[in-house]
Amino acid sequence: MCGRYTLLADELQIRNRFSIPQPITSYQPSFNIAPGQDVLAVIFDGKKRRAGYLRWGLIPSWAKDEKIGYKMINARSETADEKPSFRQLMVRKRCLIIADSFYEWRPSDKEKTPERIQTQNHGLFAFAGLWDKWQVGDEAIFTCTMLTKDSNEFMKDIHHRMPIILPEEAERRWIESAFSTPKEAKQFIDSLEDESLTSYTVSNYVNRAKNNDATCIEPIVL
Repeated sequence: MCGRYTLLADELQIRNRFSIPQPITSYQPSFNIAPGQDVLAVIFDGKKRRAGYLRWGLIPSWAKDEKIGYKMINARSETADEKPSFRQLMVRKRCLIIADSFYEWRPSDKEKTPERIQTQNHGLFAFAGLWDKWQVGDEAIFTCTMLTKDSNEFMKDIHHRMPIILPEEAERRWIESAFSTPKEAKQFIDSLEDESLTSYTVSNYVNRAKNNDATCIEPIVL
C-alpha cells in the first residue's frame, strides 16, 4: 500500500517534467502528504494535460456517503479491472499522481520503522492513479486512488504491497491512450518494468500527518 508521500519540487520543475502548459493553482510542496488531503495530479482532457488537485481517497460517483473515501486510498491492480468501484475508471478516468518519494514502515521486533523511498535518480515520478467525480446536489468532489501491487524484491522486506510507479515513458500512454476495456488497462499495468528504488530510515516524526517540515525526511542511524 501507500499511505504517505512527499512532493518537494518547485512548480516549474513539475510543469517541465510532466509537460503541463498552464500554471498550477495554489501549488505548495509537502513533506508529509496523507490520505484525505488534496494531492497534485495530472489528467488528459483529450487535447492537453491539466494539473490540479484531487482529494486522496476515492469516492465512486455512485457512493451514498463520502466517508467511503477513507477506505479507498489504494486500489489493488490485480482486481481493479473487476471491481465496481474501479473498472470503468480503468478505461476513462486515469491520472498521474505526482511525487518525489514515499514512506513505508518496515516491520521489526519493537516497532515499525519508517523508510523514505525514492527512485534511483531522486527525481520526480508519477504513481498510477484513478479518479472520479462525486456529486450531491451542488457539491462536487473530485477524488483519486493509487494502484498498488505485490512488492518487488527491493520492497518486500519493507512491506508486502507497493504503489505502482510508472516509468517515464509509460506516463503518456497511461493518461492519454484509449483502452477499450478495463482488462486492457490492467494488461498495460502488468507489462510495466519496475523502477529502481533506494531508501533510507527516517524518524517516527513522520508518523503524525500534522508534522510537515524537513524533519520528516532527515535520515537517522539505527
